[in-house]
Amino acid sequence: MTQPVPDKAEIALEYPDKFYVGTFEHTSRFEAHLDPTGFALVLERPGAEDVRKSIHMHIGFGLLAGILGELAASVGRIPKQDLLHRDQLARAVGQLHQALIEA
Repeated sequence: MTQPVPDKAEIALEYPDKFYVGTFEHTSRFEAHLDPTGFALVLERPGAEDVRKSIHMHIGFGLLAGILGELAASVGRIPKQDLLHRDQLARAVGQLHQALIEA
């Protein structure tokens, strides 16, 4: 894992007969990257066997683009006074945009 989780992630996985939920916070680590077919994300909480957990996701580019579009459409739900999170998101999206142009 390359980076500490800077905020919080809550993951829920629901099956007909089971429900799993996990939280990843500052003591957890994450790795995210693009590969030839999409976006890969790993969240990992280290520790003893009874608290250790991880999730691994791979999302194709088409779905990722759809997710980004949905996020853009719902950005008004972030309070205008929440400048910290608005700035964090704007900077990260700007970096992604610039990297796509330069690559």
